[in-house]
Amino acid sequence: MFLNATFEQLWQGKDPFEQADAISGDVYRELDGRRTLRFEANGRGYFLKQHKGVGWKEIIKNLLSLRLPILGAANEKNAVEALTNAGVGTMTVAAFAERGANPAAQESFIITEAVEPSISLEDLAIEWRQSPPSLKQKRALLNLVCDMTRKMHDAGVNHRDFYICHFLLRNRDCDADPDLTLIDLHRALIHSHLPYRWRLKDLASLYYSAFDVPLTKTDRLRFIRRYSGQPLRKEFGANQRLWHEVQTKADLLYVKAQRKGILR
Repeated sequence: MFLNATFEQLWQGKDPFEQADAISGDVYRELDGRRTLRFEANGRGYFLKQHKGVGWKEIIKNLLSLRLPILGAANEKNAVEALTNAGVGTMTVAAFAERGANPAAQESFIITEAVEPSISLEDLAIEWRQSPPSLKQKRALLNLVCDMTRKMHDAGVNHRDFYICHFLLRNRDCDADPDLTLIDLHRALIHSHLPYRWRLKDLASLYYSAFDVPLTKTDRLRFIRRYSGQPLRKEFGANQRLWHEVQTKADLLYVKAQRKGILR
């Protein structure tokens, strides 16, 4: 269990799980065994994610699909710590607790500070369609997204929901030094060395989600060069398969999204 000074004071002498159950606010998601909501305490905003146990059926289904099941909030807490240690801007944990030896019935919750005020890069990109950014601002954001991606992957972390909507920008009017926060890490995985398939999934998801951003071919090549840390000729010579599959997978994701009508 971890409580920062605010929740240590608010919940002093009380059961943290009972206190978390009693929290009310704006519900963002409520599924079997999981609840996500925004609430306020002592005048500031927070997000609560509660896990009430995934059940053996979900665990077995994931294992049969050769995927590690996400049992609770510890996964997000560990990912936040890994990204923080890697120098990637991410959420701040305000409270965390878990209990139960049975993995199918384990209870846990995590509370993170709300990143406010901010705008997601997805919403910013929609604004850019009507009011294009300055070249300086676009390149500053592109460079930072690239650096955050590279540091995350170098630390052995893959996001699994790596879309531009999960990058929140605090200083939206900046032309340099953007302040970005990467959120929604509950499905992230941590490896000693990042496997190829997870690197591919993250990069393709990121690229697909930025299809409607006014990015030029030069912008895309700048990302590849900065991410790889080597000249394009050398990178394409060594990793042509990766970047070809990133393009192919991103194209398929985009077509699928168009078919479902979920693009804005």
